[in-house]
Amino acid sequence: MANTAQLLRRQSSRDIILKSQKSIDQLELRELRGRLVSKEHGVSHHHHTSLHHQPLYGATNQGFMSDAFDESSELEQDPPPFGSEASTSKAKAELVAIATASADQQDIVEGEKEGEERESWDSKIMFLLATIGYAVGLGNVWRFPYLAQKNGGGAFLVPYFIMLCIQGIPIFYLELAIGQRLRKGAIGVWSQVSPYLGGIGISSAVVSYIVALYYNTIIAWCLIYLLHSFESPLPWADCPTRLYKNFTYDHEPECVASSPTQFYWYRTTLQCSESVDMPENFNYHMAIALIVSWFLVYICMVQGITSSGKIVYMTAIFPYVVLIIFFFRGITLKGAADGVAHLFTPRWETLLDPVVWLEAGTQIFFSLGLAFGGLIAFSSYNPANNNCYRDAILVSLTNCGTSMFAGVVVFSVIGFKATATFDRCTEERNGLLAQNKTHNLPVCDLQTELANVSYLSLSIYIYIYIYIYLLFQSASGTGLAFIIFTEAINQFPGAQLWAVLFFLMLFTLGIDSQFGTLEGVVTSLVDMKLFPNLPKEYIVGALCFSCCTISMCFANGAGSYIFQLMDSFAGNFPLLIIALFECLSISYIYGVRRFSDDIEMMTGSRPNFYWMFCWKYLSPCAMVTILLASFYQLLTEGSSYPAWIGSKGATEGMEWPHWCIVVAFFLILSSILWIPIVAVLRLCGIKVVEDSDPAWFPEAELREVHGIVPHEPTELERSIFCFNMDGTEGMCCPKYGLPEKSLEEEE
Repeated sequence: MANTAQLLRRQSSRDIILKSQKSIDQLELRELRGRLVSKEHGVSHHHHTSLHHQPLYGATNQGFMSDAFDESSELEQDPPPFGSEASTSKAKAELVAIATASADQQDIVEGEKEGEERESWDSKIMFLLATIGYAVGLGNVWRFPYLAQKNGGGAFLVPYFIMLCIQGIPIFYLELAIGQRLRKGAIGVWSQVSPYLGGIGISSAVVSYIVALYYNTIIAWCLIYLLHSFESPLPWADCPTRLYKNFTYDHEPECVASSPTQFYWYRTTLQCSESVDMPENFNYHMAIALIVSWFLVYICMVQGITSSGKIVYMTAIFPYVVLIIFFFRGITLKGAADGVAHLFTPRWETLLDPVVWLEAGTQIFFSLGLAFGGLIAFSSYNPANNNCYRDAILVSLTNCGTSMFAGVVVFSVIGFKATATFDRCTEERNGLLAQNKTHNLPVCDLQTELANVSYLSLSIYIYIYIYIYLLFQSASGTGLAFIIFTEAINQFPGAQLWAVLFFLMLFTLGIDSQFGTLEGVVTSLVDMKLFPNLPKEYIVGALCFSCCTISMCFANGAGSYIFQLMDSFAGNFPLLIIALFECLSISYIYGVRRFSDDIEMMTGSRPNFYWMFCWKYLSPCAMVTILLASFYQLLTEGSSYPAWIGSKGATEGMEWPHWCIVVAFFLILSSILWIPIVAVLRLCGIKVVEDSDPAWFPEAELREVHGIVPHEPTELERSIFCFNMDGTEGMCCPKYGLPEKSLEEEE
């Protein structure tokens, strides 16, 4: 049998020695199980029946009782007729010979039997960096500063941290814990909780695929800007000139009507048409950038988490290095203090506005990357005794701390830009007064300039905001990163260096989040064994190739509008619904008590009353409230997109045509309908997700290491969570575990 030392070893799928030892243990386990009498074939001892009815601590269903059941059963059985020491030693020697016969035959226990080795992180720091890189994205750097300034400054932190505590951290904690416990991807995890819930995992995989499809478009934009950042002068620093028929030169009228940065973004990079119905010409530069970005993602993911995990050392740390550099550069700029003060000055009256609480909840939800399946996949590669509670707290607080730190960096630069505009206005006003002109004088006010820059951020943030928040507000437009910040960088000494650092930071922020999004899809496909004979690198290649092919729809004049359509509808409602079903599944099907038992078995400490109350009541109520408020806002305010009108050098709001509404409904339904479809088909006897054996999990060893004793619920827990005296849990559906195989079938 496996022992305590095995639990504490470093779980590496590429360590042949440990592989062989694990295989020996499992073959020895199966040899011992062969001596037992099957339950279906009768029992010869009077106390064997009582053993089967004795509840085993920490077991969630029959499939999880492997180690505990076998060990306890072994103690109760009579010695087998062939159980002499000589025969046992001989059998053990044969097992050793089989396990060490060939180093190439590492998977002796085929399929997903107890003891199948799972790919794992090389170190704890690699897992933390990968998870932080996945959770911290462009939404932290740009979306949070805008929301804080718009919704009351420092007062916004009150609903922000309340939503973090009742919604963000509990669901983050839930996903890390269930992935580590069941050791599978999203589809395998929720199918293991109940075969009727496999649709939750499929929905997560579909949403992750759709989001990854257009997410990489942002990475492609960053690559284009990064490449041109080496030019001197920067191509977006000044308006280009046009040659007229009379051989005279003048600045491009469209650029003069807007600004150099806006012209470069809309006309040069996106080559925008004036409507989503007019795709016009094919954008070859964008197509090449998309191919390169998908190739980079494939190279980083093809070797699995061990290889891509090493890449996160750079992709997760580099953005913080650049943010720190920009921080010290920003606070030395004139007007930086005014910008930061404008961001955090509290306006307490905004707390009475329900929209402020709505936006705080949605920002927390999407910035942590919940319900994509990536967190479940990442945690499934952790050791069984990893402290997932500490990881959830650490990563969540790091995510929020990054948002606030990025807010200081962004608004120090915005303060500099507003101050420069204010100084020019003051200089112009003083010049007019010097000429004794007192009529039509410009009004110069620093706070007004700060507000103008900030509210301009509202109309130009969408392209860098990844986590799909657009549906909850009416204004939209281009990216803050590609217009406002580039405009400020133009005024820095050595603008090329700052531009390279800035867009390289955006690139690394995007690509490590892309790892987590796609890992949720790949892990689910591998765990489902849809292509059992196909190596993982081929699955990753096919996935990236299909995404690259479909993403060519973004490489035309209407591509940015198609991007907005997918960004607005593909992920917001589906992700909220998926997370709601995750919470309800753990609370009312798997059982809060059973889930708490599992966490105590893994970490050695039991979740307290607060976390159980969040999982069962607070978090579902918060998500239902956000969903209802979002539907109401959509129905009352509608949804539109900003179309670039070249003749005016500005954007105008346009209603989505009917075919776009149809596409939007298809994107939403193609994700969430899997949840009821899988359940209904299962009731009809049709298996969309095939049953699989539980992954190996050292229950007995964990209980021994942590000294676990059965938890006796308190009176408060019994009354609030409906815990019954017999160990069952009220308000829970029946547990539909996987059918238990007979011993002869397993052999």
